[in-house]
Amino acid sequence: MAQGENKSLRILIVDDEADIAELIRFNLRQAGFRTKVAASGEEAIKEVRLDAPDLIVLDLMLPGIDGLDVCRLLKSDEATAAIPIVMLTARGEEEDVVKGLELGADDYITKPFSPRVLIARIKSVLRRKQKAVQNEAEIVKFKEIYIDPGKRKVSVSGRFVELTYTEFEILNFLIRHPGWVFTRNEIVDNIRGDNYPVTDRSVDVQIVGLRKKLGAASKYIETVRGVGYRMKEVD
Repeated sequence: MAQGENKSLRILIVDDEADIAELIRFNLRQAGFRTKVAASGEEAIKEVRLDAPDLIVLDLMLPGIDGLDVCRLLKSDEATAAIPIVMLTARGEEEDVVKGLELGADDYITKPFSPRVLIARIKSVLRRKQKAVQNEAEIVKFKEIYIDPGKRKVSVSGRFVELTYTEFEILNFLIRHPGWVFTRNEIVDNIRGDNYPVTDRSVDVQIVGLRKKLGAASKYIETVRGVGYRMKEVD
């Protein structure tokens, strides 16, 4: 993504530490992005709903509504769910990072951070979003399962199935590659990108939830022992 391509892209920086917010703002502007700053979770939600940005850099440690709750609220709202979120946090605990990513955040950076790394990660997330948008009009059918990526809707034999963000991404990925076997890490890399800190157990938990919601159609998700998962092409 060249610098000239960034000029129309708007990034909301959510951080209550003014010096850090200004550091991020300065570097993003140098990279060609337009920016706005919110100093609290409440202010961030208000700004997003008034004028949705192309991406949000979200600190987790915020006064009032914290970053995890901001992420949860935005990702559970159809009007804002597609906005990419890069979490910025001083927390080193894996539990907090995984929780944010499971809520739908797209990536994370820990403080202290390199502005160059932050910008590179932001550009990577935006590229993934652009690629997803190009494919989102294509409705996918597999057996009795229908996926409408644009509306993020799934139906099985005409019955609407409500999935979490991650469950939807896993199903959409597997269905687009019927018969192919993917390891848990490959599934994560394809739906979240590299360096997503998740364990094998986390992927298994998502698959369990997905199978439960798909009902009889869950038979198409096959566990390949010692490897991972695939969508079976035959019953």
